[in-house]
Amino acid sequence: MRQGPLSGLKVVEFAGIGPGPFCGMLLSDLGADVVRIDRKGGRGGAPSDITARGRRSVALDLKSPGAIEACLKLMEKADAIIEGFRPGVMERLGLGPDVALKRNPKLVFGRMTGWGQNGPYANAAGHDMNYIAITGALHAIGTAEKPIPPLNLVGDFGGGALYLAFGLLAGVIHARETGEGQVIDCAMSDGAASLMAMFYGFKASGMWQEERRSNLLDGGAHFYDTYQCSCGKWISIGSIEPQFYALLLQKTGIDDPDFARQMDRSAWPQLREKLAAAIAGKTQAEWCAIMDGTDVCFAPVLDLDEAPRHPHNTARQTFVEVAGVTQPAPAPRFSATPGAIQGPPPAVGAHDREALLDWGFTPSEVAAVIGADTPVADSVS
Repeated sequence: MRQGPLSGLKVVEFAGIGPGPFCGMLLSDLGADVVRIDRKGGRGGAPSDITARGRRSVALDLKSPGAIEACLKLMEKADAIIEGFRPGVMERLGLGPDVALKRNPKLVFGRMTGWGQNGPYANAAGHDMNYIAITGALHAIGTAEKPIPPLNLVGDFGGGALYLAFGLLAGVIHARETGEGQVIDCAMSDGAASLMAMFYGFKASGMWQEERRSNLLDGGAHFYDTYQCSCGKWISIGSIEPQFYALLLQKTGIDDPDFARQMDRSAWPQLREKLAAAIAGKTQAEWCAIMDGTDVCFAPVLDLDEAPRHPHNTARQTFVEVAGVTQPAPAPRFSATPGAIQGPPPAVGAHDREALLDWGFTPSEVAAVIGADTPVADSVS
């Protein structure tokens, strides 16, 4: 029995990379039954493949008419699908939304791409950095000298996977109310643009300048930045509000009248140098002893080894270990129907029989699909 608020939701995921698997992981962590269609002969199942956790894998050769029919039969029984091919690929396979929605009018057909299903860039290759570049997000992030990609958090996972999960669930709610399925065109460039809503508002109000590190939230302000300690490690300071800023000056022992010019942009470079000098006088551990748990708006900057061991993260069990691999626990948290990691990353084809039988295929249909040479059980325990 799968655990979580999405228990009972049935999702078909066509294997891909990046945001598609991450979306599948999010849905699975909250209890959805996600069956992943993998390429026959492929590999998988490494414990380190975290975003593949919690699925069941069925390996199919999508050049085979029998495999295409099996996919359509799975779609008939699904609430939603996830596919991340370039525009037109699913149609050429015979698995496009027109065909699928005829077989299952309530299906929510989730399409994940970088550029979207239409537009001048729609058929071009790209990666996260490219998708956020045309939204203004990449230009706003980095040093004064150059934009710097913020990992692939803004495009792939923030603008892509999270928006697809949100869109799929909204579509499922609509389908259950009306009986009407639909296509979700989820472009990472659209999602990244949506994430920039507040900053476009800042620009419209005159609060945002185009130069990087000249604004309130991009490292331009001395009270919203990272600082290196005497040990070489870093801390983060976010003392925006006046009362938090006053506490920052108290905790750092700064008694300099120049710091009264908190919101004077022209003073920020000089004040940053002074604050940096003060923070450089102590180690990260010493600053943690002084500022942890206070209203300074402070946290140490931790690496991937340190983060899972931080007391706050251990208290909340933010990270868990599965098969020797430390990884983020399911999020968010539910009081009545908590999510869970439903299983390890599956080997390709590990659930050919089990998943197909569980989704209503007969033993003979399963044998035809997977080319089984041995009898298939009538039920799955």
